[in-house]
Amino acid sequence: MKTDANRSVIVVGDKVLIKPETEDNKTEAGLFLPEGVKQKEKVQGGYIVNVGPGYPIPDVTSDEEPWAQRSEEGGLRYVGLQAEEGDYAVFLRKQAIEVEFDGEEYLIVSHASILLLIRDEDIVA
Repeated sequence: MKTDANRSVIVVGDKVLIKPETEDNKTEAGLFLPEGVKQKEKVQGGYIVNVGPGYPIPDVTSDEEPWAQRSEEGGLRYVGLQAEEGDYAVFLRKQAIEVEFDGEEYLIVSHASILLLIRDEDIVA
């Protein structure tokens, strides 16, 4: 993800960067709720804007010990994540860490805290 200041945001490991849905303090019935009520909700949704490489695993094809100095190829491999950029994620709110980049609020969530992914797939006929 590129920021306005021409910097890149790199998500590490099994973490996912999510742009949360805008929180509305108004219920469907038209009641206004205090801010504390919305913050106590257990789940939240948002769109994934960046994902990490996955869960690191040692390169078992190497003769070196996993803790030895890495070779030029990197020495680590990753098990990829199910989450992809553009997916809508429902996740455990309590597990999220709030961050702000260029005036925009995001949440960093562990892949294990994601409960559900909704993906729009283009169907080619």
